[in-house]
Amino acid sequence: MKWAGGKTRLLPELRRCIPRRFGRYFEPFLGGGALFFDLEPRRAILSDANPELIHCAQVVAKRPEEVIETLKGLSVSEQEFYRTRAVLPDTLRDVPRAARFIYLNKTCYNGLYRVNKSGQFNTPFGHYEGVSLFDSDTIRAASHALRNANLLCSDYSAVLESATRGDFVYFDPPYLPIGKNSDFKRYTKHFFYEADHIALAKSMEKLHERGCSVLLSNSFHPRVAELYEDFFRLTVMAPRFVNCKGGGRGKIKELLIANYPIPVSK
Repeated sequence: MKWAGGKTRLLPELRRCIPRRFGRYFEPFLGGGALFFDLEPRRAILSDANPELIHCAQVVAKRPEEVIETLKGLSVSEQEFYRTRAVLPDTLRDVPRAARFIYLNKTCYNGLYRVNKSGQFNTPFGHYEGVSLFDSDTIRAASHALRNANLLCSDYSAVLESATRGDFVYFDPPYLPIGKNSDFKRYTKHFFYEADHIALAKSMEKLHERGCSVLLSNSFHPRVAELYEDFFRLTVMAPRFVNCKGGGRGKIKELLIANYPIPVSK
């Protein structure tokens, strides 16, 4: 999946920060799931507040061949994009609904999943040449990895109630904005405000007290550093591709934060 804030290109830094041993793997802001697919843990609890994302993952896990065949029947055009976007997902059967999610992700502008206050997807057509809707081997590999996971559409705090000593939790929440063009909170019809970041920091403290290993990604922001001042912090350079202005793309500083020692900056 293409995903705003996805961690594929940050994986080398994330790998350096993974605990050597852990029990279950929790990722309560799943998004593109880059770290999960890289690690392929034996036991995983994956969740997100985005119902279409979780539904798609559930269907790919169980019915990959049907998803592949449905995607084969779709064509890439502006007309087809807006026709598909206009269809309400809950009016579709499971496989067409999952295929719709993948289709919109691959053909919309920058792969940006954005919804309005009613929860309706409203990102425009991407106007890209040579769009590849899917790769059969990738879908099959994703299906294999997801079969070992418990997939939930839920608020992160509810999912983490069962996390216990020895479990590993990776947080990749909507980032605290560092500028007026940095608002990437609209993955669902609900927003993620500063108060939510404060609550998340308290959740990390509780997980620490339970004996969980916790790693968190967030923006290089003084408020983030303040919220996690008692934890280990690593500054990394991450690529930024989603910006309406070309000059706003490139590498920017981000923070990796953990409740256990992690490597210092290179």
